[in-house]
Amino acid sequence: MTPRLDPYKASPEAYKPLLELQAYTDRCGLERSLLELVKTRASQINGCAFCLEMHTREARAAGETEARLYLLNAWRESPLYTARERAALEWVEAVTLVSVEHVPDAAWKAVQAEFTDKEIVDLTVAIGMINVWNRLAVSFRLAHPVQQETRRKLA
Repeated sequence: MTPRLDPYKASPEAYKPLLELQAYTDRCGLERSLLELVKTRASQINGCAFCLEMHTREARAAGETEARLYLLNAWRESPLYTARERAALEWVEAVTLVSVEHVPDAAWKAVQAEFTDKEIVDLTVAIGMINVWNRLAVSFRLAHPVQQETRRKLA
């Protein structure tokens, strides 16, 4: 797949506020492990290979297990996620797919049970950010890096 363009080079001014908001979400107080699961789950839904490669790599570096990353797409059927993570995953699905069900009450009740009001806002902003990054990467066909060991297998 060939990238269509480099959006950062084409419009660096557009990236400045995005990077500032991303920096806020990264330091907002939500657990890094939770944020990486949220970013990965949204990227799965949106089919963003660039972001999936990045966030699964970053999650592993932060101590996330392979099993939890492999099972993330089927989190409802796995006992490996906490109640707080489940609420966040339900929320990320509802917010990412807002045009489908307009964020159902069940998702709202689940997230309210596990998060403070500030955390809900920060979580929702973080979900919005990964959705923006997904849309940029998918629209412009950004290519994820290919690790050396993967290159050898492809050769």
